[in-house]
Amino acid sequence: MKILVAVKRVVDYNIKVRIKADGSDVDIDGVKMSVNPFDENAIEEAIRLKEQGIASEVVLVSLGSAANQDVLRHGLAMGADRAILIESSANLEPLAVAKSLKALFAREQPQLILLGKQAVDDDAGQTGQMLAALLDYPQATFASALEVNGSEVLVTREVDGGTETLALKLPAVITTDLRLNNPRFVKLPNLMMARKKALETISATELAVDVAPRHQLLKVAEPPARKAGVKVGSVAELLEKLRAHEGITL
Repeated sequence: MKILVAVKRVVDYNIKVRIKADGSDVDIDGVKMSVNPFDENAIEEAIRLKEQGIASEVVLVSLGSAANQDVLRHGLAMGADRAILIESSANLEPLAVAKSLKALFAREQPQLILLGKQAVDDDAGQTGQMLAALLDYPQATFASALEVNGSEVLVTREVDGGTETLALKLPAVITTDLRLNNPRFVKLPNLMMARKKALETISATELAVDVAPRHQLLKVAEPPARKAGVKVGSVAELLEKLRAHEGITL
């Protein structure tokens, strides 16, 4: 079984981003970038399935500029077999990513596609669902446990009322949650060896996919500062302030 894992390059989750002076976007110049945490869980799960003898090959794919090679090599250092970069200078929205992954799917023909449930930069959480719809394949989102049994995969996911388990026929699309696993630590020797591995690059134009954005970013601004609270000395004083501020009848 071949597993395709989508990987996004995002601002490291420990970094607090700043807004550009003109409010046009966030400023990421010189900021540390890393693998999207949810995608790292997807990579780890794919590698574990290979170590169990269930998967035969783990293929990584990322979309963006040549800078995305670093996150792909991180995945190779974790234990993935191959990596593909779909190179594009466009600002790729979830639908464009899903269409590009569908085009790559036609060439690679994986039995399982894993993606992080969302990216920590935009928190859209849409790509996996869109890809499953485009492929007309079964899907499971927010996976916290995964078990492959022959041509079927059992996925446990968290819902408002607790957990539910879905049985999907392969091929399928699954988006992963942080609770799925704990990604392994990448040792320096493995990272150095990953730098020597071949990395395939495909131009986005070769896939003949419309990646034009459907939205326009008008302005980025920080949320308004929260007003300072007021301490009261008694319940009676609290009620009095509520009456004066809100016109509440108590």
